[in-house]
Amino acid sequence: MFAFRDKEWLLLLLISSLVIWLVFLGNLPLRDWDEGTVAQVAREIWRAPSGSWHWLYPTLGGEAYLNKPPLMHLLIAWAYSLGGVSEWTTRLPGAIFTALGVPLLYLVGRLVFDQSLPALFAALVYLTMLPVVRHGRLAMLDGASITFFILLLFCLLKARHNYRWTLGVGISLGLITLTKGMLVLLLGGIAGLFLLASKQSVLLKSPYLWVGIFVGITPAIAWYLAQWQHYGSNFLQVNLQAQTFARLGQSVEGNAGPPWYYLIELLKYSFPWLLFWPGGFYLAWKQRQTSWGSLVLIGTTIYLGTISLMTTKLPWYIMPVYPFLALAIGAKLHEVWQKTDFKARIWGYLIFVIAIAGLGGCVYFAIGDYQPVLIAMSIVLVITMSIGGWLILAGDRRFIPVLFVGMYLVLLLLMSSQSWIWELNENFAVKPVAALIRTHLPPGTKIYTSFAYSRPSLDFYCDCKVISANTQVLEQMWSNKSYLLLDNSNLDKMNLSRNQVIGTSEGFTLIAPTSN
Repeated sequence: MFAFRDKEWLLLLLISSLVIWLVFLGNLPLRDWDEGTVAQVAREIWRAPSGSWHWLYPTLGGEAYLNKPPLMHLLIAWAYSLGGVSEWTTRLPGAIFTALGVPLLYLVGRLVFDQSLPALFAALVYLTMLPVVRHGRLAMLDGASITFFILLLFCLLKARHNYRWTLGVGISLGLITLTKGMLVLLLGGIAGLFLLASKQSVLLKSPYLWVGIFVGITPAIAWYLAQWQHYGSNFLQVNLQAQTFARLGQSVEGNAGPPWYYLIELLKYSFPWLLFWPGGFYLAWKQRQTSWGSLVLIGTTIYLGTISLMTTKLPWYIMPVYPFLALAIGAKLHEVWQKTDFKARIWGYLIFVIAIAGLGGCVYFAIGDYQPVLIAMSIVLVITMSIGGWLILAGDRRFIPVLFVGMYLVLLLLMSSQSWIWELNENFAVKPVAALIRTHLPPGTKIYTSFAYSRPSLDFYCDCKVISANTQVLEQMWSNKSYLLLDNSNLDKMNLSRNQVIGTSEGFTLIAPTSN
């Protein structure tokens, strides 16, 4: 078992990751908030006249977009030019970059462990983590930035034997900056601390490193300078203050949470692999003088500690910690694999609990929300966890490949279903409402809605600007001859004649302004 060579494992990991990240990638509408925003910015870049500077100064709804650098938006715009505007082309660049992180993590593990098996276990854990797969399939910036960070670590480790690899360190820093902006400060800081802890400070004297940093960072600095020159202090206020550093000490847009917020996120979505993380982290502490031990300890504590202390909390902020978790778990699973007999009954009992939860899901999807794919997923989960739990109680190390295969199939089925973006069920479906608007109104029309907040995905699909407003503002806009999109309760409050109603969809009515 596990007798393949490195090239064969890399090929298998690449194919497996591309399959799970690309399968049915466009089968669901875009999600609020990031997906709708990213898609809209990319489409406006794609629509810009040839030879314009729109790629450098992107817009959102015709207004300056100052939130993030436009690397991913440009790649999505390029995908639009090749395959048209769709959910699939919108998500494709980010999904491919995230999938590439799996074989890259194997290469990183191969260098820090100096063995193939723990590296393989780490890559397979990363491949079969629900948050990594799901968020990596969304049109967001996190999956690509994490892959660029893994590439940075790979180049840093390779530079121990050949200083030329430090060129890649600088280029990776530039790619992270052009994707997620100032996240590079935190990830670059982690890489720097690891470099010092692993006694590679001599690399700081390498001219290749500084040439790489110059090549990588120059485009990023040029972008920031161009925005500052074009927009002035408004760019600094929005990009650096409101969208970056303000999140450290303020709850931006009400996204707050306690310091243990991200530990709860791990508990919710990281099973069954989270069971092996405490043991892996302790093993890293015992082997903290090794490359893998110091990397796991520095990466996990610095990154998780930083985002836990930040006032603004969002679920996807935790994403860069998963490569470190995967390395720790891979090391622990390798330790278990080396033993002919082991005792960890608590793992078996907890995995049986997951099997019982899977059985409950099977009943729910069969009786309530009937979805055959999710029923099959639940059955696979029950079988996997039952066999895995039984093997653990028997002290049989073969539970490891059982969990890898089973979790891969579970995630593959979930991504093939209509439920992998479960947030879509929290609000009204935007595509029918957007179709109503698009059928009757020209692109770019401003519409005021009684819905509690504006939805970027609705703006993207209807190609208009739908602005959330309270009753007082709605009445004022109505007197100003604006189009309204009203729910039933607000529709009853306003004195409107039937000939002003354009159409109804998903409980919302589109109202035309009076002609007089």
